[in-house]
Amino acid sequence: MSPSRVLVLNSGSSSVKYQLLDMRDSSRLAVGLVERIGEQTSRLKHTCVDSGDTREQNGPIADHEAALKAVAEELAKDGLGLDSPELAAIGHRVVHGGMFFTEPTVINDEVLAEIERLIPVAPLHNPANLTGIRTAQALRPDLPQVAVFDTAFHTTMPESAARYAIDPKIADRYRIRRYGFHGTSHAYVSRETARLLGKAPEEVNVIVLHLGNGASASAVEGGRCVDTSMGLTPLEGLVMGTRSGDLDPAVIFHLARVGGMSMDEIDTLLNKRSGLFGLCGDNDMREIRRRIDEGEEDAKLAFDIYIHRLKKYIGAYYAVLGRVDAVAFTAGVGENAAPVREAAIAGLEGLGLVLDPDLNAVRADEPRLISPAAARVAVAVVPTDEELEIATQTYALVGVGRN
Repeated sequence: MSPSRVLVLNSGSSSVKYQLLDMRDSSRLAVGLVERIGEQTSRLKHTCVDSGDTREQNGPIADHEAALKAVAEELAKDGLGLDSPELAAIGHRVVHGGMFFTEPTVINDEVLAEIERLIPVAPLHNPANLTGIRTAQALRPDLPQVAVFDTAFHTTMPESAARYAIDPKIADRYRIRRYGFHGTSHAYVSRETARLLGKAPEEVNVIVLHLGNGASASAVEGGRCVDTSMGLTPLEGLVMGTRSGDLDPAVIFHLARVGGMSMDEIDTLLNKRSGLFGLCGDNDMREIRRRIDEGEEDAKLAFDIYIHRLKKYIGAYYAVLGRVDAVAFTAGVGENAAPVREAAIAGLEGLGLVLDPDLNAVRADEPRLISPAAARVAVAVVPTDEELEIATQTYALVGVGRN
């Protein structure tokens, strides 16, 4: 029997998330997380899905190499080690692929060099992704390693959506354009939404709202992204947990000239001290809703600003698509915060968007419709599964097990 397992690695600056899947039935065999890499308080949490056993290690893990070796040891304890002949490939989440990578790619020296060249437009993410790749290559140099790029799904945007209105020579020299992010999630959710409607992706126009601590929207026409809210970096677009989203660029000049702030201070302000957190001191939507219920005005204002921006993007992408078959909510807030969904759709009845309050209140792990059966535009909650999407794309690329 051909190898059928894929290990998915998502390497952050101080963490590694991982899942091992069997692609014969897309089942999970193991899941885990290594966090606080490089600190004395590092932690590895590993779960073997088949047995249900969860193990935890606490103590210093020096670097990503040590982290992946520890992951390999945990997998081996469950008979799922990296030396298994059933392992077909390792799939890596890579945040920024620029315009060079438009689809999943088998990693070689040229691919690594291009990911490295993109570091200036993804300084927080691509270096960590590279570290994870190189460490995995050292552990299994004989195994296909595949990069799946967050930006790839958005490379179908027309130039009218992808270009900023600045001198194209300068833009091209410094690779300034709208790349978009969360693409793996948008691809998965748009396809699952079509399936939920009983149609092929090519037949469906979907607005996808990926609402987590990071948040983005996309307009997907017949399975292809034609616009998305994030741009050169993940800072553009919706109000997020700690990011401002859309902002008049002159605010930066004003803060520098009048406020005397450095570029690093402004960067920190807009990326880490803005959004919901900057507005009310919390970036947890559950806590914000609790504070609203207790009458706190700053929490209510933060929520209202968040919803206002969200409504603007729903309306804008409705105009971009011309015809909308569904609006799909996903990610932590989108899947779990019924008040956010209710507020975002309220008042959009003229666009054919209506919620069923009872359906919206239901908590479930499966994709589901939360609009009335007679609604002109379906409203859905579709749990995202980026790891399964990475594994699926990786397995399809390496071609293992195909007849």
